[in-house]
Amino acid sequence: MAFSKWIGGGLGFTFGGPIGAIVGFAIGAMLDHMSGVPTEEMPPMRSRPGPATGGDMAMSLVVLTAALMRADGRVTQRELDHVRRFFVQQFGVQQAGQLLVVLRDVLKREIPVHEVCEQMRQHMPHPVRLQLMHYLIGLAHADGQVDRKEFEVLRRIAHGLGINDKDLGSLSAMFRTADPSAAYDVLEITRSATDDDVKKAYRRMAMKYHPDKVAQLGEEVQKAAHEKFKKVQEAYEAIQKERGMK
Repeated sequence: MAFSKWIGGGLGFTFGGPIGAIVGFAIGAMLDHMSGVPTEEMPPMRSRPGPATGGDMAMSLVVLTAALMRADGRVTQRELDHVRRFFVQQFGVQQAGQLLVVLRDVLKREIPVHEVCEQMRQHMPHPVRLQLMHYLIGLAHADGQVDRKEFEVLRRIAHGLGINDKDLGSLSAMFRTADPSAAYDVLEITRSATDDDVKKAYRRMAMKYHPDKVAQLGEEVQKAAHEKFKKVQEAYEAIQKERGMK
């Protein structure tokens, strides 16, 4: 999806509030370059009511990615390379390049994490916030480990987005592929759960993470949601196999 199409389709709430203040300059400069129209001659970008769009999701991800990258007080080229690969995987080469331009500007700015998360919480439904959190946890795992400061930022973001520790634990467990207990954590149950409890948990989590819940955000986001949904299915199948369930 071209950046100009995001603008045409409308980046809704992200053009207002703290997110707009953080990304507005970078977006304006990009539009100058693309259209040749000076930013000062363009109509002001305002927040307006309405559901979140794919562009809102991407801009929100950029801002929170910057907050996560700044967790340890420094940004390295290795981290930028990880982010580039992650964005390409999630959004494609063209869109990833545009997001990286915005990210490089956002990384220079102070990010009021609580205010940013509050803005997202007001405008994004819970399934969309869960998908955004899944992106961020995947990014934190991109270099093979999540250090304490990164985890603290992830937890702070999750709480700011209204995502509880159970949901955060489930999403995090999707990336602990070598941990035999991860399947239970994905389904938000313990090993002491009965087979009936396992089946109920699977149905509940499948409903919570179903890709249709983010269908309005476009193909790229829904593709990532399918990956998350697949993790729930894999967790259930692993428990079935372990217990010999039918």
